[in-house]
Amino acid sequence: MANIKGGRAARKRDRQNAKANKRNSVAKAKLHDSHKKLFKAVDAADKDTADKKFKEFVSGLDKAVKKGIITKNTADRKKSRAQLKLNKLQK
Repeated sequence: MANIKGGRAARKRDRQNAKANKRNSVAKAKLHDSHKKLFKAVDAADKDTADKKFKEFVSGLDKAVKKGIITKNTADRKKSRAQLKLNKLQK
């Protein structure tokens, strides 16, 4: 629990939270970009590019889970939806 009076420990905790927030925001932005690139490739019906982007997207999700940025269930849901979209392209 944070020190309500705003002592030294509370100020340090605020600095740590700000740093982690920035790091997590950057990681989530990268995930969002890779997601958009994947779905653009799928919409363009470009199988080779879509496969490559899918692997990058899944790798990014796994790394985010490992770092605690997103939960495992969220990553699994996003992977599943991306795989379904990719499977429709294959048909």
